[in-house]
Amino acid sequence: MAEVHVRSWRTTYRGIVSEEYLDSLEIEERENRWRSGISHTEAFVAEDLEGIVGFANGGQERSGNYPGYDGELYAIYLLKECQGQGAGHELVRQVAIALNKAGFHSLLVRVLRNNPSRYFYEALGGVRLGAESIEIGGEFHEEWVYGWPELNVLYEKRGEN
Repeated sequence: MAEVHVRSWRTTYRGIVSEEYLDSLEIEERENRWRSGISHTEAFVAEDLEGIVGFANGGQERSGNYPGYDGELYAIYLLKECQGQGAGHELVRQVAIALNKAGFHSLLVRVLRNNPSRYFYEALGGVRLGAESIEIGGEFHEEWVYGWPELNVLYEKRGEN
């Protein structure tokens, strides 16, 4: 997961986040972060014959700034060569199902405004709720917040509850 995380950041955020910051990312540091924090989330991986090619995780909405939204998709990363094949949609779907089973009813996600992946959330029916500022590598970036007031729209399309 840590390798996918770093590789995805380097391809997705090139030209958005500073090169210096992207080059400073270390797989070992991400491994430590995942080891210490993953038990507090619902996490899923996408695999191929070579191993893990993507992952997503979520849990309780962390900011409290969006009344009516209790769940959050914390992260979703998929290797560039594996995008556009349905794995991202399936990862979101699995997180939504797990959060629903845990008693959550809605979901939001934050995505950098300049990240082309924001169109993925729009295609899934996410509604833009607002914008926030985030610091990455000493620079400030605008994040857009997308939401789904009902989790079930993210998984019932394929007929599973």
